[in-house]
Amino acid sequence: MENLFEINLSKPEIDAISNLGLAHMGDCVFEILCRAYLCARGEKTVDRLHRDTIAMVKAPAQAQFADRMLPLLTEEERAYYRRGKNAHVHAVPRGATPAEYAKATGVEALFGYLYLSGRKERVNELFQLVMEDSNGL
Repeated sequence: MENLFEINLSKPEIDAISNLGLAHMGDCVFEILCRAYLCARGEKTVDRLHRDTIAMVKAPAQAQFADRMLPLLTEEERAYYRRGKNAHVHAVPRGATPAEYAKATGVEALFGYLYLSGRKERVNELFQLVMEDSNGL
């Protein structure tokens, strides 16, 4: 049985996944990083953990994350970020502008790509560098 926690798809396999498919995976990866970050900081109550997680994974916060992260990306990583950013979405959630939502989708697509390619260390590195730089989102 394949270990999906240790997945390592090839570039052609990843490129066969739609932009929004990568963002779907990356949404989960980004959220688990936020949850782990908050737990490691000693958040006390489940309600507080939930509220702070929601605040971090909203499109405006992810757009700020993208702005801080972009200078740290390789050219290949920027290409996957752009794939997500340029994805055609049918609706933008309330509380986010189309530009914020596009940036958030770019972050999620990049994180989806990195996770599916087995580059969890790079996902963690980018997340940690941005969080250290911003003292949280």
